[in-house]
Amino acid sequence: MLTAEPTVAPQISERATPKQRRAAGRARREAAPLESHAEFSRPAEAKDAVTLIEEQSADRVPELVPIRYGRMLQTEFSFFRGAARVMAADLAGTARSGLDVQMCGDAHVSNFGFYGSPERRLVFDANDFDETLPGPFEYDVKRLVASLVVAGRDNGLSRKRCRTIAVAAGASYRKAMAEFAAERDLEVWYSHVDADELQQQFASRLDDARRKRLQRALDKSRSRDTLQAFGKLTEVVDGRLRLRAEPPLIVPLRDLLPDTEGQDLTARFRDLIADYSASLQVDHRTLLERYTFVDMARKVVGVGSVGTRCWVVLLIGRDESDPLLLQIKEAPPSVHAEFVGPSRYDNQGHRVVAGQRLMQQASDIFLGWQRTAGVDEVERDFYFRQLKDWKGSLEIQELRPEGLKIYGEVCAWSLARAHARSGDRIAIDGYLGSSAAFEEAVADFAETYADVNVGDHGLLAAAAATGRVPVAAG
Repeated sequence: MLTAEPTVAPQISERATPKQRRAAGRARREAAPLESHAEFSRPAEAKDAVTLIEEQSADRVPELVPIRYGRMLQTEFSFFRGAARVMAADLAGTARSGLDVQMCGDAHVSNFGFYGSPERRLVFDANDFDETLPGPFEYDVKRLVASLVVAGRDNGLSRKRCRTIAVAAGASYRKAMAEFAAERDLEVWYSHVDADELQQQFASRLDDARRKRLQRALDKSRSRDTLQAFGKLTEVVDGRLRLRAEPPLIVPLRDLLPDTEGQDLTARFRDLIADYSASLQVDHRTLLERYTFVDMARKVVGVGSVGTRCWVVLLIGRDESDPLLLQIKEAPPSVHAEFVGPSRYDNQGHRVVAGQRLMQQASDIFLGWQRTAGVDEVERDFYFRQLKDWKGSLEIQELRPEGLKIYGEVCAWSLARAHARSGDRIAIDGYLGSSAAFEEAVADFAETYADVNVGDHGLLAAAAATGRVPVAAG
């Protein structure tokens, strides 16, 4: 049975006037001054980063866990990407504004990018919501700003330049929230950034070479659709279309369960997705019903997600020139749940979908959820979406000072827009104020946390060297 979309319970009366809401937000500074967001220290009794990551790996596919560690060890930024649980534990001990929003939960810079809206616009927004949950707005801001410092250092930028980038992102968030606080509710809801607008923002601040690289990135995003993925992931063997095996990254169902080879699994697949299709709008469900099941494979995705159960499903519409690729991804509880409280949703896939729909300006028409037993017969929660739908992003390692600064500012604007949709934007604006105190504080935090991240990356490297954690390429 479907339930309502999530709302973040307002801490300030919805009937209060804008002036009262702004004043109430400003009053929050007494308990959590803006400068307090600069502070971070990890208690001596806290679990170390490797222990937290190992605990998270306990319920993952054992043969894939070494790939996760291998990917995290590549750079300090890749470690940061995979260590969302580590940072969630650390954020739980920091200052809290008391102003909650629907958090992205993992708002690092690589979790923003381009994707296709249902109206076939290329839009820019946060695009990963595996850890979404209601919580303090500043948790997302701190993770974003810290990721910019870590990425900047990985790119060889000086600490001074990284500081400038961090402050600029924090300022972008604060100023965007002030703009949204002044807008009507519908104006906030309709606000967006599409590729053309982003290109215009970049154009006046980049040289010709960087503008051309941006154009190539946008063109590449538009080309990364179902047909492109279909060409890369499928093959025809003995006249039958099927998903291509690329173990251990892509392992078809026929190889995981050899007894299914040659079977028509269409009826079984329909049963499998019965609950999922009920989570879709009626018109989208009707469209899905026009497609026929062809094949299914386990797929390795991301960095922090490696080892969770993720599947790609190949469906065909009117003929083999009309494919649809769905991704079915396991949804464990958010890494923030043990610190800010569990989700209101019993199904964690529902949590991800509801949070994504609330935060994103436009979401995939096939976004839905389900609870089902996997090949190991254990029931788990999953969410569905299209595998490729104009999805892409700028290569963070290629962004030099000005490009990374602009990109961070756009990510921060997008994050503020998402928070403004779910939280009390006027109270948050009142809390942040008009001075630079907030961005200076989160930049201080980000610099400290980037140093901590270096040490945590080193701990994982040491654990790999001693054999405590297994490592594999992939």
